[in-house]
Amino acid sequence: MKNFVVKTIANAGALAVAIWLLQDITLTGHSTGRKVLTLIVVALLFGLVNFVVKPVVKLLTLPLFILTLGLITLVVNALMLMLTSWLAGVLDVSFHVEGFWTAVLGGLIISVVSWALNVVLPDED
Repeated sequence: MKNFVVKTIANAGALAVAIWLLQDITLTGHSTGRKVLTLIVVALLFGLVNFVVKPVVKLLTLPLFILTLGLITLVVNALMLMLTSWLAGVLDVSFHVEGFWTAVLGGLIISVVSWALNVVLPDED
């Protein structure tokens, strides 16, 4: 359970950095508390998408992973971020990613920051 909480906090922190750095990734709310709650919900959605959909996409695109020496990971991460944005729209959560190239850059930022936070944060159960 502690590992799940740590990964969710890392995802939320990484998403917050991407929102802060990129103007086309938006998260709105009436107050700071509402924004934090929305960020946590988006982090849970992003974690769910990465847990359920990403392995299937990686398996289906395995030849492209080999052919591009893993660079297709940037595209897969962008698609997962765009899927999270779409799900947030369906669930009426105020998070939006505008455009594919913003999603590519956002996915790269989220990957790097999430990796760094997972290194720093404890992960034992």
